[in-house]
Amino acid sequence: MINKPLILVVEDDKPIRNFICVSLDAQGYKFIETSNGKTAISLVSSHTPDVIVLDLGLPDIDGIEVIEKIRPNTNSHIIVVSARGREREKVEALDLGADDYLTKPFSVNELLARIRVALRHTSQRTRNEILPSEIFCIGDLKINFEKRQVTISDEDIHLTPIEYKLMALMVEYAGKVLTHKFILNQIWGSYSGDDTQSLRVFMANIRRKIEKDPAQPRYIMTEVGVGYRLVDE
Repeated sequence: MINKPLILVVEDDKPIRNFICVSLDAQGYKFIETSNGKTAISLVSSHTPDVIVLDLGLPDIDGIEVIEKIRPNTNSHIIVVSARGREREKVEALDLGADDYLTKPFSVNELLARIRVALRHTSQRTRNEILPSEIFCIGDLKINFEKRQVTISDEDIHLTPIEYKLMALMVEYAGKVLTHKFILNQIWGSYSGDDTQSLRVFMANIRRKIEKDPAQPRYIMTEVGVGYRLVDE
């Protein structure tokens, strides 16, 4: 028998929680649900869900605190679904260990797509296990890590060493929102608010090389004020 993925839904708004759960059930996922953060922490420990859909505005403790408490003890993919749309709060949640962030109101189809991405990463491998022989493909984009070769529609694309490192990092965390701070720390080992503009220039250069229309990107999405996400489907 095939084990169905288990999704933990942490949402205090009952109509929204029911809507998410009905949608998950229709897709064949198992789910458990709760309306408060302390119960969520307990459920993560006892049920080991594959994905956690987490609201931040909970009645007992803040969702940010839930992330802080569960992240050191679980590899579950955390998708924040919150009405809080301020950049500072998005960045805080992602820096503390959330993997993705959707702002209410949201499309259930987009949430399901983010869940599919999360489950693919859970089943394929743990992070940091990209082998030199692996080939990453999405759409017409292909990266051969053994040859350090990037192609679009089988045409070679020249990336500078920094651009290649940025692409490799995005591939490693494909489907996940990476904050400016995280990227800068990973590539340059430091972070300054002034460095964000330099990062934007590098990403713009990459887009010009791999995107058919850089103004409407297919591969690298901008999470405004937060960072970037490489699509995974």
